Amino acid sequence: MQLRGEQYMKNNKQLITIPFWRDNRIIPILLQMLFVIIVFSAGFYFFSNAIAGLDRIGIKLGFSFLKNPASFSIGESLIEYSPSDSYGRAIVVGILNTIKVSIIGIFFASILGTFIGIARISNNWLAKQFASLYIEIIRNTPLLVQIFIWYFAVFLELPKVKESIKLPGGIYLSNRGTAIPWFEANPSLYLWIIFFIIGILLAIISWKVKLKAQISSGKRKYPLFWSIGSFFLALIVAFFVTRQAPVNIVYPTLGKFNFQGGYIITPEFSAILVGLVLYTATYIGEIVRGGILSVSKGQIEAAKALGLKNSTTLRLVIFPQAIRVIIPPVTSQYLNLAKNSSLAVAIGYPDLVSVGGTVLNQTGRAVEMITVMILVYLAMSLFTSFIMNMFNKHTQLVER
Repeated sequence: MQLRGEQYMKNNKQLITIPFWRDNRIIPILLQMLFVIIVFSAGFYFFSNAIAGLDRIGIKLGFSFLKNPASFSIGESLIEYSPSDSYGRAIVVGILNTIKVSIIGIFFASILGTFIGIARISNNWLAKQFASLYIEIIRNTPLLVQIFIWYFAVFLELPKVKESIKLPGGIYLSNRGTAIPWFEANPSLYLWIIFFIIGILLAIISWKVKLKAQISSGKRKYPLFWSIGSFFLALIVAFFVTRQAPVNIVYPTLGKFNFQGGYIITPEFSAILVGLVLYTATYIGEIVRGGILSVSKGQIEAAKALGLKNSTTLRLVIFPQAIRVIIPPVTSQYLNLAKNSSLAVAIGYPDLVSVGGTVLNQTGRAVEMITVMILVYLAMSLFTSFIMNMFNKHTQLVER
């Protein structure tokens, strides 16, 4: 009987066997494999076609041309550069300029967007209406048009250098740029940096120690006061050791043709920075407003019942909870700002696209330069996403 039962089950398994092309577990895998094959085949076809086209006009694919002299000047650079330098160094200059405007833009857009988002839900009628009007106008106007307005109608229309507008603090405005005081490093700068790092470490340690003591004892231990005090103590020690400041402030002075000394912010950089900040801040403001409104009203009512002020409630109750909702969409806006910086080519700011376009026109290396641009923007986006994902993970609620 047992042998007959086993034979019966074996025969039934053979009868209900499903062909793999009809198996719901296999079909998705086969479709994904087919999709990958199609994508790689298409990529191989286009790549082979590009190589064949380059061979016909006598161009070999490769990056050896980056060692050749660039033979063109760049108006703004964070590192030393001259026309005799290589194409590779010119591209590095463009990359650094793109990173500079992206980092500064993200910083100021975050601050402005936060204030705009808070103003949108403020009880102050004037602040609320101003924030709403600002968002509706800026967000619904093309970014490139705004950059053109700032560049051609604002910064280039400033007075000539000889008739510069002088602002308090040694700041001068002209159509050549904004001249501001800047810093000149002293020989003791590196020692100051060491003490600065030590001060930060002491501030973190004292904060944690005093905060832990405050929680365990229930008595106020002023962790913020001790943290700031530890940091400034390290700086005071650094001053007594070095007997000089880390830097000297150099003020701009009017020369024969332009300002000398200090630092000159070019009209191109100012236009692209202001345009990116004002435009991106509108989206960040709406994200901040949505994040604040996502916090339960019970939390706000509980804070008011405890007698907390509105500013304290926003800082200690609402915003720490809203940040969990704010971070993911704000990350997308940071990525958009970095990619939108490529519009700087329209006003002559020497970013990656501008410098890369010049290199492409001189060398004819379209495939290589487009590949470089794609990889740079991809690396910037992935790095930004990595940093923001770490911050997002840090602010998430830990479930038990």
